[in-house]
Amino acid sequence: MLAGSSGSTKNLMGRVIAVANQKGGVGKTTTAINLAASFAAAEVNTLLIDCDPQANATSGLGLVKDPERVCTYHLLLGAASAEEALQTTELDQLWLIPSHKNLLGANIELVEAAGREYRLRDALAPLRERFQFIVLDCPPALDLLTVNALVAADSVLIPMQAEYFALEGISELLDTVERIRAALNPNLEIEGVAVTMLDERTNLAQQVMGELQRYFGEKLCATTVPRNIRLAEAPSHGKPALMYDPRSRGAESYIRLAKEIIDKQAPGSGLQASAVPTKEGTGGHEDEKIAEVPAAEEMDKTA
Repeated sequence: MLAGSSGSTKNLMGRVIAVANQKGGVGKTTTAINLAASFAAAEVNTLLIDCDPQANATSGLGLVKDPERVCTYHLLLGAASAEEALQTTELDQLWLIPSHKNLLGANIELVEAAGREYRLRDALAPLRERFQFIVLDCPPALDLLTVNALVAADSVLIPMQAEYFALEGISELLDTVERIRAALNPNLEIEGVAVTMLDERTNLAQQVMGELQRYFGEKLCATTVPRNIRLAEAPSHGKPALMYDPRSRGAESYIRLAKEIIDKQAPGSGLQASAVPTKEGTGGHEDEKIAEVPAAEEMDKTA
């Protein structure tokens, strides 16, 4: 697993990060899965909550569709507790609250419900001391499900591609964040903007990165995630990238992104990849171990 210093990471408590962008196809679920897995590999208890009716984060961690299983839908409707919905994963310190397509109905069923925006926040309250990080995978829409996630969250991480269409859509999400702050969750922060599926060889990517830097400043994550075939393949095997192919550039990028976020909360945590053992079926690297990955500041930020 990843080695983190036992002191600073252990003291983190219940930071809830919503991974949100109303634009689809920006690597949102990929980011949620792999960021949560990287937190867990850093030896901190982590919970990933699938808030998307498409349930891609659920299948991406190897859970098959099961309409009888307790899921996010039951939490929002008050039919089950978060504790009852917890599922274990192949990573020892990563748990999952799965989703199902019936979560679509919550948007309609909660319209007249009292305190409908606070359902997820209230359901997660008993778990905040148990997990150092809780990652929420939001649907690609600014609907009641996303509102619930933003109200429950301490911060929002925005994955986006280095494309101009992505820039146009970001203002709507930021406007929603401001409205949530004003009316429902005044402590909501921007965790950062993470550029995904980056191809630095193109002039367009360089131009958009410049625009993002000017617009977001220090909120733009130093770590970028490249286009990487292993990241695309891993969900079909029900594994995060660091278990499917820990040597891949995609897996290493999310390890560095996790370090960057942990260091913001607990400076000097020293998170690094240290002898990450692969499990059977890791995309042709079953017998290999990843060499130590240098800390984020030592690595090429484009990786």
